[in-house]
Amino acid sequence: MNLLITGGAGFIGSNLIQHVIDQPGIARLVNLDCLTYAGHLANLRAVERHPKYVFEKVDLRDKAEVLRVVRQHGITHVMHLAAESHVDRSISGPGDFIHTNIVGTFHLLEACRELWLSPQSAVRNPPSEVRFHHVSTDEVYGSLGDTGYFTETTPYAPNSPYSSSKASSDLLVRAYHHTYGLPAVITNCSNNYGPFQFPEKLIPVVIQKVLNRQSIPVYGDGMNVRDWLYVTDHCEALWQVATRGANGETYNIGGHNEWPNLRIVELICDLIDELRPALGGGSRKLITFVKDRPGHDRRYAIDASKIQRELGWTPAHTFETGIRETIQWYLANEPWAKEVLASKVK
Repeated sequence: MNLLITGGAGFIGSNLIQHVIDQPGIARLVNLDCLTYAGHLANLRAVERHPKYVFEKVDLRDKAEVLRVVRQHGITHVMHLAAESHVDRSISGPGDFIHTNIVGTFHLLEACRELWLSPQSAVRNPPSEVRFHHVSTDEVYGSLGDTGYFTETTPYAPNSPYSSSKASSDLLVRAYHHTYGLPAVITNCSNNYGPFQFPEKLIPVVIQKVLNRQSIPVYGDGMNVRDWLYVTDHCEALWQVATRGANGETYNIGGHNEWPNLRIVELICDLIDELRPALGGGSRKLITFVKDRPGHDRRYAIDASKIQRELGWTPAHTFETGIRETIQWYLANEPWAKEVLASKVK
C-alpha cells in the first residue's frame, strides 16, 4: 500500500507513523501536515530518514495541493487524523475548525474519489484495494450522565464547535461511502494521552505546571469524567481497523479507564513528587479551581466491545501504567517540551 497519514506531525499521528512504518505491507508512507502550532517535525526524528517515509507540507484547505499529493504518490490507503482538535480554541475561534475539519476532509475525499473511482483516472484502483479511514472522537456523541456508554449507534449530539466539526466530517465520510461507494471506515476514540502530546491538553499541561511549580487550573469541581486511552494502544487499534475493519463500519475505541479530571491531576502530582523528589513534594497544593468551560460535557465513556469482538483488539495499558510511562517520558524529554512550546504560534 501507498499509505497517506494526515496530521502525521501531531500527537497521535507521529505515534501512529512510528507504530506502523515497518509493517511489511507498506511500500510508501506519506505524511501530510501543514505544521500548525501542534504539529512538529521534532516528533518524527526517529523516522525522518526511513526509506519508506515522505513528508509533504500541505494544508488540507488547499484543494489543488491535496489532489496533487494523492495523485503523485499513487495513494491507496488514507488514515485521516489531521484536525484542529482543542475544544477551548474552538470556542474562542471556531472558523479554523470549520475550514480544516469539514472543508479539508471534503477536499481529501474528493481527491480519493477522483483517483480511485473516476473512470477518467489514469491510476484507477479497484475498491478492494483502497481504503479511507477517518479518525474521529467520542465527543461527537455529546455528554453522558453518571451511567451508560457510547456505542456505535449512539445518536450524534455534539456540544462544541470542535465536536460539531468532527461530527460533520464523520457524516461526509459516511455519505461518500454510501453515495459513491468509496471504501471507508470511521473510528471514534476516547481521550488519548502519552508521548509527544502538545502541552495544551490536560495531562501534559499538568505535568508542565508541576515541573515549573505553577498553579494548576482545574475547571469547575473537577469531576468531569473521561475515558483515557494510551496513544500506542490507539495506534494499534487504528491499524487493525484500517487493514481488517469492514467497509462502511464505525468502530469505537476506548481505554476502559474512566477517571475524573481532579483525580488525574492529583495522581500526576503524586507521581511527579515520587519521580522527581528534588522538587520538594506537596504538588497537590498547586491545584486551583477555576470557572468551568462553556458547554463542558460531564462524562464520556466508550463501549469498545465491537472492536474487541470483531477485530480482537483490547488496550494493553491501564491508566495507572500508562500515566506513569507518560510522566517518565516527559521527565526524560524536557528539551522536547521546551522546543515545541518555544515554536508555539500565539
